Amino acid sequence: MIHLNYRYTFIFSFCGIFVLSTACLAQKKKAAATISKIVFFDDFNGNKLDRSKWNVEITGMHVNNELQAYTDTNATIFTVKGAAAEGAKNGALLIRPQSMPGFVTKDGQHFDFISGRINTKGKFDFAYGSAEARIKLTDGAGLWPAWWMLGNGEWPATGEVDIMEYIGEKDWASAAVHGPGYSGETPFVNRLYFDASNDVTKWHIYGVDWTPDYLDFKYDGKLMFRVSRKMAEHYGKWAFDNKKYLIFDYALGGAYPEKINGVKEPYNGLPASTVKLIKNHQAKMLVDWVRVTQNK
Repeated sequence: MIHLNYRYTFIFSFCGIFVLSTACLAQKKKAAATISKIVFFDDFNGNKLDRSKWNVEITGMHVNNELQAYTDTNATIFTVKGAAAEGAKNGALLIRPQSMPGFVTKDGQHFDFISGRINTKGKFDFAYGSAEARIKLTDGAGLWPAWWMLGNGEWPATGEVDIMEYIGEKDWASAAVHGPGYSGETPFVNRLYFDASNDVTKWHIYGVDWTPDYLDFKYDGKLMFRVSRKMAEHYGKWAFDNKKYLIFDYALGGAYPEKINGVKEPYNGLPASTVKLIKNHQAKMLVDWVRVTQNK
């Protein structure tokens, strides 16, 4: 009987080891299947914008009654290092609007401000994964910097994903999506209100996790908004089954900021105090890095 007990103990122990080993192997396979791969990254550590990754847009079509003309100049788009990077270890992208009264675009439009807008169209796009950027902003009513994505076809049919928009109230930033039947005054927009000691003038990671069935917007890793396929299809076609490219821009004033702050003078959505900030080169968006990852 003693030998029989030892035999059973051995069998049970062996079976336990076998079960544990099988479970561990299954976990390893699952982990291996969900390992994320970085498919795009820029930490802006060069002496200038990397044109192999980014295009610089120049104003042609003008939207939202915005006050700026987008130009291709290092006065508005450049990289910084050291103290000027304000805590970005390897340097940062800086987009800084400028006062330029009487500026005339190539197609004859007149503006009092110039600014910057960059994108990866034709150089990088993707479908499904996680897009994140570490960003620091300036407080100022009517400032409208944004980090977002667009589809390669007609708007809004191929969708817009606004990962972060800031409209000049430093205690919140917002995320939104636009598509056919839910564009412009979209029902899909949400704000995250920050703690007073950690507002938009501090560094934050603004991101979105994108799958075939939902968009999860996360600020500093915290889920702040979800838009699902079923929610969108209540209004129109799901516009997030195609590739999107990345965009950073810095708009000024216009329809959306005016709805928030009610300012009409000296410019729509842009008060004199913010105009002074711009003239003193104090309005800016710093981007420490941008990263897109996908599961293998």
